[in-house]
Amino acid sequence: MARNRRRNSRARKGGFSVGSIIATVALSAVALAMVGTFGWLKYRAMSNVTLDKASLCPVTGPTSETAILLDVTDPISEPTSLDLKNQFQALASGIPVGGAIDIFALTEKEGSLENTFHGCNPGSGELADEWTSNPRLVQERWEKGFQKPLDDIAGKLGKGATGEFSPIMAGIQRINLQAFQRLPASISKTLYIASDMIEHTPAFSSYRDGVSITKFESSPAREKFRTSLDGVRVKILAFQRPGQKFKSEDLAAFWKSWIESNSGEFAGFTRLEGLE
Repeated sequence: MARNRRRNSRARKGGFSVGSIIATVALSAVALAMVGTFGWLKYRAMSNVTLDKASLCPVTGPTSETAILLDVTDPISEPTSLDLKNQFQALASGIPVGGAIDIFALTEKEGSLENTFHGCNPGSGELADEWTSNPRLVQERWEKGFQKPLDDIAGKLGKGATGEFSPIMAGIQRINLQAFQRLPASISKTLYIASDMIEHTPAFSSYRDGVSITKFESSPAREKFRTSLDGVRVKILAFQRPGQKFKSEDLAAFWKSWIESNSGEFAGFTRLEGLE
């Protein structure tokens, strides 16, 4: 009898182990199915949202905001342009359905930007529900109103005209006031800056004052260009000039300090390939 009890005990242990594995696999499959279903339901819910005809944004407002500041006050080289184009297309393709993207071109005039694109990702036809919508029309709307305009901008990234000034801080301030501060605090906000990151204005110029945050703090630019970047992630895509005397790490440290002193989140400093 003792032998049988031991055999039964081993059987119960073995059965419990196999059952646990089966249960774990089953639960994992259910979890993955729930995640997929949730994503599909979320997209389906977004596809039923009323969109503004001009911007393709939900009439209730975008679900996220991504702004891109392009410094075209000077032309850039072909390798740098290609690298920037790749970066641009990658971040544009990552805009979620219902998310907005605004593209601004910096000019030499402080606070004067060219808003070259404003719109939301309405979703492509790939995930459109054929029972409640027309996938072909959804795809056509996405291509004409969102993808093609962004592709056109990407194709022109290497072009620029030499300007007397480069008011990057004023450009960031304008974008913050125009694109971010009107949105609820809960909305994800990201700013990408594609520039040589050399601030040059009468109030503060890196050519004259270097990249010393101490000198900047004592300049008129500190108060003139201050702006609340609370809740905004800022990532820099930096061009490199031939013979540039500023080290990338020094520029990165300067802008990190400036962004954080304005309550923003510094999300990184990437030096693009090639020289201007």
